[in-house]
Amino acid sequence: MSPRDSLPGFLDRPAPRWFNIPAHRPFVQDLARGLHEALGPLGPEALSQATVLTPTRRGARALADAFVTAAGGRAVLPPQMRPLGDLDEGEPPFEPGDLVLDLPAAIEPLARRFELTRLVADHAHHLNRDLTAPAALELADALGGFFDSAQIEEVDLAGKLETLVAADLAEHWQVSRIFLEAAIVAWPARLEVLGLADVSARRVALLRRLAGAWTERPPSGVLIAAGSTGTAPATRALLTAIAAAPQGCVVLPGLDQDLDDTAWAEVGDQHPQGALKRLLAEAGVDRRSVEEWPASFELDATRGARQRIVNEALRPADRTSDWLGVIADLKARGDRTGVDEIAAGLAGLSLVSARTEEEAATAAALLLRETLETPERTAALVTPDQALARRVTAKLARWGVIPDSSVGEALAGRRCGVLAGLVARAALDPLDPVALLGLVKHPYARFGWPAQRLAAAAAGVERHGLRGARPQSWDQLAARLAKAKAPDDAIDLATRLQALVEGLAWPAEADAPAAAARRLAAAMEAVAVDDAGSTGDLWAGHGGEAMARLLAALIADRRLPAAGPRAFADLLARLMDGETVRSGGATHPRLRILGAIEARLVRADRLVVAGLEEGVWPRPAALDPFLSRPMRRELGLPSPERRIGLAAHDFAQAACAPEVVLLHTERREGAPSVKSRWLWRLETLAHGAQAAIPGRADVLAWARTLDAGGKPEPAPRPAPRPPVAERPTKLFVTRIEALTRDPYAVWARDILQLRALDRPDQAIDARARGTAIHLAFERFARSFPEALPADAAGRFESLYLEALREEGVPAEALAREAALAGEAARWVADLEARRRADGREIHVEATGEITLKIDGEDFTLAAKADRIEIGPDGLGHVLDFKTGHAPSKKMVEFGFSPQLTLTAAILRLGGFEGLPAAEPGELTYLEVTGRRPAGREEVRAAPGADGKKVLESQAAVDEALAGLARLVAHYRDPAHGYISRTAPQFVRQYASDYDHLARVFEWSTSGEGAEE
Repeated sequence: MSPRDSLPGFLDRPAPRWFNIPAHRPFVQDLARGLHEALGPLGPEALSQATVLTPTRRGARALADAFVTAAGGRAVLPPQMRPLGDLDEGEPPFEPGDLVLDLPAAIEPLARRFELTRLVADHAHHLNRDLTAPAALELADALGGFFDSAQIEEVDLAGKLETLVAADLAEHWQVSRIFLEAAIVAWPARLEVLGLADVSARRVALLRRLAGAWTERPPSGVLIAAGSTGTAPATRALLTAIAAAPQGCVVLPGLDQDLDDTAWAEVGDQHPQGALKRLLAEAGVDRRSVEEWPASFELDATRGARQRIVNEALRPADRTSDWLGVIADLKARGDRTGVDEIAAGLAGLSLVSARTEEEAATAAALLLRETLETPERTAALVTPDQALARRVTAKLARWGVIPDSSVGEALAGRRCGVLAGLVARAALDPLDPVALLGLVKHPYARFGWPAQRLAAAAAGVERHGLRGARPQSWDQLAARLAKAKAPDDAIDLATRLQALVEGLAWPAEADAPAAAARRLAAAMEAVAVDDAGSTGDLWAGHGGEAMARLLAALIADRRLPAAGPRAFADLLARLMDGETVRSGGATHPRLRILGAIEARLVRADRLVVAGLEEGVWPRPAALDPFLSRPMRRELGLPSPERRIGLAAHDFAQAACAPEVVLLHTERREGAPSVKSRWLWRLETLAHGAQAAIPGRADVLAWARTLDAGGKPEPAPRPAPRPPVAERPTKLFVTRIEALTRDPYAVWARDILQLRALDRPDQAIDARARGTAIHLAFERFARSFPEALPADAAGRFESLYLEALREEGVPAEALAREAALAGEAARWVADLEARRRADGREIHVEATGEITLKIDGEDFTLAAKADRIEIGPDGLGHVLDFKTGHAPSKKMVEFGFSPQLTLTAAILRLGGFEGLPAAEPGELTYLEVTGRRPAGREEVRAAPGADGKKVLESQAAVDEALAGLARLVAHYRDPAHGYISRTAPQFVRQYASDYDHLARVFEWSTSGEGAEE
């Protein structure tokens, strides 16, 4: 018996035929089972001769898998399955011969972006502004979206824009109208020259022609359209034609047939049923007449309870006042049937609220991994958040599990894309240490060497050349490497980097992107080439091929607007962000990561529905730079909210699965997030029924302890106890200050010899200004040891600015420092004149030391004094320069800042070579800031002082020496460790390079060591 002799069961009723698979049912499984049960008995060829149209290609693949299940694992010839969303592949039934004879081919997406960018640049004068290449590309993408929207909705724009903008509207809209009028004429003309058509326009033409052909000559075989919501007019026309065909039918996804008529009448663009309502209205079909798909029918009294809960939660906003009545009806129905519909609807539904995106990704990965513990069970993550999907994929890799993911990655995130971005950044900022280190450490980088040799050379360049303040020139970088006696390979690598970056230099202020792309590609190959002359995997794989296509298109294009280095880097970044790369490979057969539209058809035993925050799911309505909402409505274009309605439908489909875990993140990018409106509605409806969506505290506990390594305990305050023989017997006075405030820092630096590394491109901070002010005072004093020059302030200012340049202060920062330098120099000139008036001797950067007997053992105390002045009375005045706040009198008095007093002790005992022993005079800090006031003399000790505001010098020095003896004796005791931060009150005032090693923040906030 052939299919023509007898109609299958679902076709034994008059056309048009419209069916529905409820949201709580597995769509592709029910569809496959229904087709197999109806067509299987008609013969082995009946099923294979049928045609099924699905929304996406992935949906078609899922349906093919479902037919294997429906056949009980036996071999089966499935129907022809074609995706409605991919009509440019030359596949039947969309291109069956004469339908496309006079249709031009579709323009490639990348070529279209370039063509539209040129069009925007050519008509930029209508916008009354100059456009850079990336700005033109941004507007081109928006213009392409405008054309797509008009083509999909089949809106003829000719002549409609002239009267669109009222005279009283802002000038911006008049400018947009003039630009759009020019664009809607220029773009079709350009396509005609190219002999191509827009993808959307061609797709609409194909659907219309196919709908017309099937209306006039209906196909003789079984024809089914399944899973489409008919968002476009042409798609709705095709679905209507299929439903009316002799052996055709349409199967809808999740039509809500229980929503009351009053609420149905108010369904709009943002409602999940909005698209289906438009489809049925245009087809002239009452939703009550839509039948349930035979394979979806079930007798279970709880069938559809979840769907009813979800649909009621998402009812139109104006009808949410009926929620209490709805809850009462559900309870009444439960009383009649003996089934608590609310409890049944919430059964299998749970909610996880993670603190951060990282915790959400871990929780999702654990939920997926847990499913694999049960044989044959499947799980899927459903989210529109591609970043979250990639995080989950990375989390699953720890268990060696790779999910079948439909989420691609932007080309900018692939290795070749990262390399291209680094090269473009190096062209923009040739001496950027971070970009240069990114180049030499990139996985593809070889620079003509074997990998190990390059790694050693890169380490040398980083350690000796690119850490700290950025070099101001290549010569300065070479000088740094030579001064540090860096390895020859490091010097050679710096030379190769210089040649590479200089080859990227722009010949003029702006250049054609084609020429810049050619230079970029050559530089990428120069980075990647190895000692054998091969570029390795640079252009290989999905990412490499996509990067090659993008650069080839840029090189071939001669009409893009000229761009400077910054504009080209922005243009390249925007182009790479717009290219999605999907990788194949072996994946786990029971785990999937799906986009929202794919989850409409594909079902798993457990669905993790994630990204339930406003701005993620749903995404905000897109902003149209050309048209306001009233203008779009007048033109007949869809409102921006229509996409929200489609997203709501996809959410409802996913939320109606038997086991669903809703995953919400409380904070995104460090800021509090807002729950998705759909999740909020579900929670509100449940609360109104004195119920709640169950939580999964166990999942959060797993996520938080996965890498915790047991119960977290706050770290105690460290107090390492090295052997006495390893403890220092010589310290500078600055290290005595450290031993007083933070003994742990002395252990780390002076015993373990740990030195903090500067960051690459480290900002010029107070440390650099401090070094510069010291150098300026030293050079000024050595240049003018006795009489001051006539222009003392000017001389000091030039010395200070010169020292700042030596410290790596960039030119833009010098402009600010110059103003401060002038103020500071005038103050210094006055200071020098006053302090030299009595003819005292000036000694700068003098180094001295003394050896003391402490408990019978030698201890050497050393100092490098910023400035010592020997007065006519023989007193030694000790000065220390500060560019910040000087230590207070109390800090000096109680020994937390003994630098001046101990330096004076060395001077008193004759420890400075070339200087006579001198009794202590004034001990002074000089604060030099250049602000108001520009400087300040802070005297902390003076001869004969009463000790109230200023200490007495001799007594202060004596107490400092006694305190030093007690301190040294204390740390000669092996039982005494080098405790971290003996004075935690100074943690914020005096930062340490070793606080992170000592975990200061952890123990200081937990109360550990409070009694010590």
